[in-house]
Amino acid sequence: MQLESSQASSTPALLESLPDFPISSQGCPRRVRTQIDLLLLAIEALYLGGGGGEQMLALIPKLDLQDVIQNRVTLWQIRSTNPLRRHAQRRPLSLAEAKSLVAIIHYLSRQLTVPIRQFLGDYHQLQTKQIPLEQHLQLSAYLERFRAHFRSRMNPRRAGVIAYSSPEKLNSLAMDLLEKLLFCTGTAGMQRLWSSLFDGEFS
Repeated sequence: MQLESSQASSTPALLESLPDFPISSQGCPRRVRTQIDLLLLAIEALYLGGGGGEQMLALIPKLDLQDVIQNRVTLWQIRSTNPLRRHAQRRPLSLAEAKSLVAIIHYLSRQLTVPIRQFLGDYHQLQTKQIPLEQHLQLSAYLERFRAHFRSRMNPRRAGVIAYSSPEKLNSLAMDLLEKLLFCTGTAGMQRLWSSLFDGEFS
């Protein structure tokens, strides 16, 4: 298999801090595409009043990513390289595109650090005390929005989606994603998230 690490001819300066990994002509690995889209899905669910997608679009020019993600349609096409989606795109996800999404995840996660920390702490307390999650209105709203987003956008016939058929499993996934978002909010968080996505992909 021929490997490449090519980027767009003009790489935004922000993305130069992320190392290149050797990927095939088919683009980033399946797990990378899936994880990136799910992390963005969790971010959308955190905006309880809606508008998560608009926040992503607004961040693109601020991070100078317009050459990679030109508009709303491009963003949708890139995210739809997630093979679990109902309308998955049969196109590769380039390193530049994946890096751009990771940058968006990092910066939005930093903006949402307070609710992410609060939800994680409250979730563990509720679990320990065996208190129903429904008694925490904001956390319950996040979980409900995440479940709704997941079910409406993912292909129910995919094995990876069937594995999350119950509300409990989707809640667990939603909280696991918050742990990963918190992981990338700190110093060098963007670099740590990027490297973790490819951990174990190459021997």
